[in-house]
Amino acid sequence: MAGEVIVDALPYIDQGYDEPGIREAAISMVEDEKRRYRPSKNYLEHLPPLNISAFETEMMRTEFDRLQQRLPMETMSMKRYELPPPPAGKLTDMSAWNECLENSMAQLEHQATRITNLELMMDYGTEAWKSYLEVLVKCVAAAQTQVTKLKKQIQEVNFQRKNVQMQVGEKLRDLEANWVGLVSKNYEIELACAHLEKQIRAYELAKTEKMDTD
Repeated sequence: MAGEVIVDALPYIDQGYDEPGIREAAISMVEDEKRRYRPSKNYLEHLPPLNISAFETEMMRTEFDRLQQRLPMETMSMKRYELPPPPAGKLTDMSAWNECLENSMAQLEHQATRITNLELMMDYGTEAWKSYLEVLVKCVAAAQTQVTKLKKQIQEVNFQRKNVQMQVGEKLRDLEANWVGLVSKNYEIELACAHLEKQIRAYELAKTEKMDTD
């Protein structure tokens, strides 16, 4: 029937898997099938087209383009941390000094913000880290619970599969024994028939010789 799957292996009752050369022969057959197999349909046609750029940002696309063009990575700019004086030709230019002053004030404010962040981390960082670790522990516990549940389901499936195969194996052994018995009986019947045919031929031959003598 179309779509019917024929299972011709019962690993829980079949024997001989550990014999030398069996694994290599099986792998060879699989590799040979992989070389000869040509899919007759697209098994992914029910899925939407794969969008490999769905999570790319503009920065990521720029970096991917750089990698594709094999260009060197730009070095980190330290210009924002510099405090250069006005150029030599603008030492008397008030606007140039104002620009330098604004740059200095911006960097001072940046350093003040960093100090504030460090102070906040010293005051609340420990508790925040403890809270984060508690979340991680809960995530690990949830994951372990899910793993345990999945392992239990797998064990139940394997137990059910083994139970079914053991029942099927018992039926196969009974059928095999019945088949062997029937074959033996057929052989015995064939021998008896051959023996009877031999006796009949001998009887007919003796009867013919007797008639010729008379």
